[in-house]
Amino acid sequence: MVGYRSAHEEVHFVNRSGWLRAAVLGANDGIVSVSSLIVGVAAATPAHSAILVAGAAGLAAGAMSMAAGEYVSVSSQSDIERADIAREREALVSMPAEEEAELASIYEARGLSPATAALVARELMEKDGLAAHVRDELGLSDIHAANPLQAAFASGVTFTVAAAVPLVAAMLAPEGLVIPVVVVTTLIALAGLGALGAQAGGAARLRPTVRVLFWGAIAMAITAGVGTLFGVAA
Repeated sequence: MVGYRSAHEEVHFVNRSGWLRAAVLGANDGIVSVSSLIVGVAAATPAHSAILVAGAAGLAAGAMSMAAGEYVSVSSQSDIERADIAREREALVSMPAEEEAELASIYEARGLSPATAALVARELMEKDGLAAHVRDELGLSDIHAANPLQAAFASGVTFTVAAAVPLVAAMLAPEGLVIPVVVVTTLIALAGLGALGAQAGGAARLRPTVRVLFWGAIAMAITAGVGTLFGVAA
């Protein structure tokens, strides 16, 4: 796809959307899932060793699951994109006039006059018809192109780092105080994650922070209830 040089410099964050989505998802899942697991086990049994083993196992399994899941899902998306591009390439060879008319209709629907839309379509077809169709018909671009390895790495690494926070908190918590220490530590970490993710994406911080705090608290409350219900100790 063809790049361009802007007449003036602007700061945009959309080019971060691919890895940022995977990183925020991995970090949020790491904090919430491992802290919820620790809280659930701690509600079921006071054994500190069992709590730590569960947390460590959750960290290792979760990190691998997140990385593998991101790689598989984004690879599927990439396969679909490549297949669509291949179909467009074949159509441009077999029916170029119809493809040019289709491109003109897209520009006309966006507000250009029929004559201008036809002129733009013709000039873009002469320059790089495939790039024009990929961008304007399929809605794909280099910025949003699926990158399986990038998504898997970002998700797996951030899951591991984030999941270590509640695990370390559980390790350092005094006996009998694992749940309150992990809950408080997790909520602080989630607030930081929400604010950091918003800042990295150039968005306002309040709504993302409240969002991750709310769902993190809900997850821990549910698992604590399940642990208490099925556990051997109150």
